Amino acid sequence: MKNDIKLVDYLAVRRSIPAFQMCEPGPSTAEIEEILTLAVRVPDHGKLAPWRFVVYRGEERVRIGEALLAMALEKNPELSEEMIGVERTRFTRAPVVIGVISKAGPHVKIPEWEQLMSAGAVCLNLLMAANAVGYVSNWLTEWFSYDERAYPLLGVMPGEKVAGFIHVGSTTFPATERPRPALADVVTWVGEA
Repeated sequence: MKNDIKLVDYLAVRRSIPAFQMCEPGPSTAEIEEILTLAVRVPDHGKLAPWRFVVYRGEERVRIGEALLAMALEKNPELSEEMIGVERTRFTRAPVVIGVISKAGPHVKIPEWEQLMSAGAVCLNLLMAANAVGYVSNWLTEWFSYDERAYPLLGVMPGEKVAGFIHVGSTTFPATERPRPALADVVTWVGEA
């Protein structure tokens, strides 16, 4: 997204680019820090920051992909060659993958549900921040987001959960629109204008 675009214009066309359509270049360390600085500006009741980030880049993504493939083969030794390729490249489709890790939990004042929604807001803000800095992005949760056996590999600590993996990079593919819900299907009006 160009910095001179109005927010309303950006929101009218905002969309995710599939991770498998991403390529280099990815954001630099300074750009990742800028993206994360923007991403944390979300509603956060009680200022708990009930989330944190894990940034996966470089050759470490290859190692993680091989380990995820091994886990997938343990669950299903009959994986097709195509699925072996998919599992192997889960973290190498984009130059950078940012894990948003939810630290939501019981609190004397702040409901856990509000903490979870804050983590979701961080994921969306991260997508938009990556676009604002000039990259494409996609928010994914895949099987390993819900498989605690993968958590040590991914840097997820006990008691934490994965809110999403945000893939960030460039693309040579044109952005295409997809159907969006009609307001009549998702809005209930209460009261007179």
